[in-house]
Amino acid sequence: MCKKGGETGLIELQNVSFAYEDGGRQALKNVSLKINKGEFLAIVGHNGSGKSTLAKQLNALLLPSEGCVLVDGMDTKEDRYTFAIRQKVGMVFQNPDNQLVTTIVEEDVAFGPENIGVPTLELRKRVDASLAAVGMSEYAHAAPNMLSGGQKQRVAIAGMLAMEPEVLVLDEATAMLDPQGRKEIIDVVTRLHEQKNITVVMITQYMEEAIGADRVAVMSGGELILEGAPKEVFAQDELLHRHRLDVPTMQQLANRLNRAGAGLPRNILSVEEMAQAICLSLSKN
Repeated sequence: MCKKGGETGLIELQNVSFAYEDGGRQALKNVSLKINKGEFLAIVGHNGSGKSTLAKQLNALLLPSEGCVLVDGMDTKEDRYTFAIRQKVGMVFQNPDNQLVTTIVEEDVAFGPENIGVPTLELRKRVDASLAAVGMSEYAHAAPNMLSGGQKQRVAIAGMLAMEPEVLVLDEATAMLDPQGRKEIIDVVTRLHEQKNITVVMITQYMEEAIGADRVAVMSGGELILEGAPKEVFAQDELLHRHRLDVPTMQQLANRLNRAGAGLPRNILSVEEMAQAICLSLSKN
């Protein structure tokens, strides 16, 4: 039974467990998590940790075997809310080719809102604004199959933005991209979060992608084992290693330098922080 009211997040998972029917594999085990309006949450974990199964719970693509999920107070198990939930929570998946359905970019972006009856003038505004938001306006009349992987994923994100969701869920949306493509998508998503206050839930196995999040949740074996600010989570490097997870590259470097006596802070996550820490260390010597 869902507990409604009180200090609830925009999305709330309450003691959620989920088992797939093919052999009954339990992919989620008693997971409780709140996602607040306007925050950037990164959910990290190794393959098979349950993070993608959790993502699909957020807009009723999968329903809990036990427990419940509330989206703005709506229980995902109640059929009467499914359409409203999916309008509120948009998803972008790993392979953009599975989300591109037409032969012209702007028509692809228009596909979703057109099918829910958005009027023509409003539709035009949404398509133009969404393409501009992801930096793809100049490709409006291009064929999606001629785009790079990163460009296709930006079109897929634009298609979700045109639906005007409150929450954007990226389910390993960078997994099939090269490093430059991954950076493009993270830059786009970060800008959308900062400028439009869109709530972002990013599912990833790349620790660097979680550095800029407001909060990081760590999944392992279907359980939520850790959550907190990036610096708090990645400071738990021994715990993360036990669950087959690494820490961001700059923290790995700081750890190695500290073993050699460098005396750097433990919670260095970015190149900029590393440069500042090394300069400060050198100025003391």
